[in-house]
Amino acid sequence: MTIDGLHIIASFFSYFWIVSPIKCVEIRVGGDRMNGAESLVKTFLHNGLDTVFANPGTSEMHFVAALDRHPEMNCVLCLFEGGTTGAADGYYRMKRDVAGTLLHLAPGLGNAFANLHNARKSGSGIVNVVGDHATHHLRYESPLRGDIMGVSQAVSHWTRVSDQATSVASDGAAAIQAARSQNGQIATLALPADTAWDAATGPATTSILAQPLHRPSLKDIEAAAMRLKTANAALMIGGSALFGPLRDLAGKISVETGCRLLADTLIPRISKGAGAAKLDQLVYPIAPKIAQLEQTSSITLIGADQPVAFFAYPDKPSTPEPAGCTVSSLCAPTDDIAWTIQSLADAVGVTSKTQLNTYALDLPPIPTGDLTLAKVGQTLAALIPENAIVCNESVTSGFHVIPPTATARPHDLLGGTGGAIGLCLPCATGAAIACPDREVIALTGDGSAMYTLQSLWTMARESLDVTVIVFANRGYQILRDELSNVGVESFGKNAEAMFDVENPTLDWVALAKGHGVPGIRIEDIDGFVKALSAGLSRNGPSLIEVMCPPAS
Repeated sequence: MTIDGLHIIASFFSYFWIVSPIKCVEIRVGGDRMNGAESLVKTFLHNGLDTVFANPGTSEMHFVAALDRHPEMNCVLCLFEGGTTGAADGYYRMKRDVAGTLLHLAPGLGNAFANLHNARKSGSGIVNVVGDHATHHLRYESPLRGDIMGVSQAVSHWTRVSDQATSVASDGAAAIQAARSQNGQIATLALPADTAWDAATGPATTSILAQPLHRPSLKDIEAAAMRLKTANAALMIGGSALFGPLRDLAGKISVETGCRLLADTLIPRISKGAGAAKLDQLVYPIAPKIAQLEQTSSITLIGADQPVAFFAYPDKPSTPEPAGCTVSSLCAPTDDIAWTIQSLADAVGVTSKTQLNTYALDLPPIPTGDLTLAKVGQTLAALIPENAIVCNESVTSGFHVIPPTATARPHDLLGGTGGAIGLCLPCATGAAIACPDREVIALTGDGSAMYTLQSLWTMARESLDVTVIVFANRGYQILRDELSNVGVESFGKNAEAMFDVENPTLDWVALAKGHGVPGIRIEDIDGFVKALSAGLSRNGPSLIEVMCPPAS
């Protein structure tokens, strides 16, 4: 593919609210003659889908041409397929709208897989359009022929191949329906080249007839209400309960019952800072996670799965709750979270007079002196703009940088969900496109950022207000910690070579400049204060490379 060919990609998917659906679709086909690709683009437009993150190739050229005929489409070029799916994930988390991706054949879908895994774990709705060879060409073992269905079915909730041009529009409508279902799902539509170029009858439009998501019984609600009033009970929330009005309602349930409000370690999006209802978030390492739940008698889940250790470790349990603690799922992540929380609030006696226990605004002073991760966190907490979006994949550095932000100005934090590295930069890209009026801060380790550093180019091309902070500890520090966690007491040259990213040393200022993003390397806290202030005040992206200091 060429940059000229890609430059014309100008958008295609997007707006809808998740209302409690599984949705019914009524297909109506228009009478204008057009090819399959044109019918699909018009179907997306008819359904309000207007943003796509694209990395196309030859098989998708008719779709590209159809997109080009519709300038109202917002197409965003990503230089790596993992960037498209990570951006679509970040877009959904912030806008609560489905975005689309345009991918090239089985290898392109394969390259997109890791961040589709993250998106699936975060409950994000995405429509993937994957170009395939023309149906008559698939009998031959051409170089790019591959098992699109096999790759798709391993990560998608819904997958289909359009086998003729006249079905492309209705298949596209069905993909939209699937992506909107159950609070957000991954839908993948394979589009053979001939079904894109052959004649079709017209676009399909949908009548969205929302059907209720699954709801717990009133008996289950009452049982949960009683359980939360017992000693050492906990309510763990997830999904849309972690931000906005539902977070406040969950906080009031905690106040009314005296239960402890919890969130899991890896979350798609969470309200942070002043005004957010207080909760305890479980930590990553298994030993302190077990300690966090030591006296817990019961955990009631709303929009969250049972907490579990990230990995299995010798002589440690897979789940952190103590023996005798009951774990009850009142509402799965795919169920009606809003209805469940409201019903539970009514059952426990929450009223307009119920007070909310929130974090107070308490900005730390701007630090001076030596550079430490704690001071980086203090600076970040002092300077985060109100209503900012923070995307965090800083892993070990984040253990020290994130805690001070609890009393910063109100903001949203987007975290890893599926554990696949390389989410932060594309997720920040998608979040910035979804919310162009909000500042975005991306926190990433140098090892993580190398997976999808091409997203810097997209940030520059789209003039996105993203301030990227790269913690340069010159390696995969988390792996050094995990080696100890699994019981390895010492290691030598071969293991060390698997953990560091030195020799040669990564130059993030040069890497940023090469992608069109201004960058600066800092080695003292005064320099970081100036660089962060400048990054947040300028239009467009910028990068700060923090020469990673000791954790203290």
